[in-house]
Formats: sequence, C-alpha cells, structure tokens
Amino acid sequence: MIERGLALLDARRRALLDAMGIVIWEDRSKPTVQTSAQPMVQASALGSPEPAAQDSVADLNWADLEQRVTGCVACALHRTRSRTVFGVGNQAARLLVVGEAPGAEEDRRGEPFVGRAGRLLNAMLAAIGLPREQVYIANIVKCRPPGNRDPLPAEAAACSDFLARQVALVGPCAILAVGRIAAQNLLGVETPIGRLRGRLHHYGPAALPVIVTYHPAYLLRSPDEKRKVWTDLLIAKDLLDAESKP
Repeated sequence: MIERGLALLDARRRALLDAMGIVIWEDRSKPTVQTSAQPMVQASALGSPEPAAQDSVADLNWADLEQRVTGCVACALHRTRSRTVFGVGNQAARLLVVGEAPGAEEDRRGEPFVGRAGRLLNAMLAAIGLPREQVYIANIVKCRPPGNRDPLPAEAAACSDFLARQVALVGPCAILAVGRIAAQNLLGVETPIGRLRGRLHHYGPAALPVIVTYHPAYLLRSPDEKRKVWTDLLIAKDLLDAESKP
C-alpha cells in the first residue's frame, strides 16, 4: 500500500510539473535508447550542441568578412569576449604579421598587438623600415581565450577560414609569424619554434613565404633573445627587398 501510494503521489507530482512546463531531471547515468523519431543530439565538451558549419567566406570582401567575424559564435570563445579582434593595418601590405590571440587590452580595444608587446612589435618593424601602418596585423584566433591561455586547436580551426581570407585579400609578399602558436598553426606542424626559426617556410596554395620569429611578449620576458629576432627580421627584409626589385 505504501509503495502504491508513493507511486500515485509521484504520478501527480509529475503531472503538476508537466503542466507548469518544468523539466523533470532524469538519471543520465543509464543508457539512452535512440529512436528514429527522436535522434540523439551530439553535445560538445561544454555541454552545448556543436555549432553548425559556417558558410564559406572565400568570396567575402573586407567589410563583409569583418561583419562575419563580429557575429561569429563558432566556438566557445564568443561567450567570454568583450570584442572580436579582426585585424588592422594596410589592406594591401607587402608584409602580413600574424600573432596568436588577443590579450586583455586587445579584447578591450578590438585591435591586435597593443600595450607593451605592441610597442615592441612596432619597434621591430621600424628596425627594418616598416612603420606599423604599412603592414597588416592579424591573429590566429579573433577572440581572447580566458586567462590569456593558448588557443585550443578547435578554436584555431574555427578561425582558420577567416585568416585564410585575410591573407587572400591582402595578397602579401611574405608572412611574419610571431610566436609558437602562430607558426605552428600557419604551417600545420608541431615543431618547436626554435627549430622553425632561421629559414623560410611556405603557407597555402600560393606557397607564400613565411618567416618565423619569437613573440614580442616572450621578448619582454627574455630580452637576450632579441638578437635572434633581429636575424629573423633581416630574412624578412631581404625577401621584401628582393620582391621589390624589377
């Protein structure tokens, strides 16, 4: 009798909750049977459905591409960003600088490479005769990872088409990859940055020359490495000088 009474009470409770539109939590440790009438939705590691694939950006102009980036929700970083960080500079630059991800100040201002690291990058470029305004600067990912952690592979992949379209629109003579994350994602390798420096690499179907060097933020912590960066910058300068000759 007690069990029957509890069953009736449970049934009434469920009916009342259902009438109020309140979802009843079930024990999800038990296996779920999938039926053709109600397919199971695959969830991401964060518990949300995987976003739908983005439409192609291959034909977008600058304005439409930036608008697409601004509204992007392809990965979880959109939940914590203040602003997207699209890119800045000369849209017909001979040198494209690619970093890894926005930091706190970049997230606040919506511009890549600001603050101390940005000022050092400006000095690096000026040393080879290129004011910041003459280059184009972008990042592997367009939103700040929480706590300035490294971008996850899935986050970099979500932004890869955006960066590829920026490269195509700029049409640079060369790419300067600053930092390990930028270099490894551009080149599709896991090689340590110390082994990527000092020689030319190539990116994309057009085999654009890529020069790899250390990130300005790393140089602020390890100023003794600036000599190595100078040799990398000279490779970029020689390449650009050669391209400018008739």
